[in-house]
Amino acid sequence: MTREEVIRLLGVSRETSGRLEAYVALLEDWQPRLGLIGPGTVDDIWTTHILDCGQIARHVPRSCRRLLDLGTGAGLPGLVLAMMGVEGVAVVESDEKKLAFLHAAARSCDIPVTVIGARIEDLPRGTADVVTARALAPLEALIPLALPLLGEGGIAIFPKGGSLDMELKTAALRWHMWFMRHASLSDNRGSILVLDRVFADTRP
Repeated sequence: MTREEVIRLLGVSRETSGRLEAYVALLEDWQPRLGLIGPGTVDDIWTTHILDCGQIARHVPRSCRRLLDLGTGAGLPGLVLAMMGVEGVAVVESDEKKLAFLHAAARSCDIPVTVIGARIEDLPRGTADVVTARALAPLEALIPLALPLLGEGGIAIFPKGGSLDMELKTAALRWHMWFMRHASLSDNRGSILVLDRVFADTRP
């Protein structure tokens, strides 16, 4: 898709569109040095990354006051969600070079986001209304990372590709899950998975 088509699908303001354009330009500038995104996706950043991440915003509850984006890398989806008006976004990354990019992007693109340089396991427990992560790990590994971070009534939102059916099947061996699955706007094989309640299966 073109930039214009993505902007139209996301329904963002001119100001937000400008921030997204500035972010994409910065990402393209840093990409040769840090390899922030897959090399095969550079020519299709607007669809593969901006639309894929931006569509998550429609699934974030209006009541959200703290969203944690785990293993954010280049700030995807956290920086994009913050630019789109999601409140209380914090992006979590432990790699120092990627952290340098995140700080530069937040500053130069005027993104209202908190950048946290830490391991996921070291984050405060039970403080997030929403936890998200993109291309970080299979669902069976994401759930035990995300679950301790969620406060009461919190949800997890994970964009997933064509392997979601298998990931759900594997995760169900250990977890009871209440979830909704939404078709992706950026990939006809993909889905946005929203986990509402998750409980460990304690059966012997």
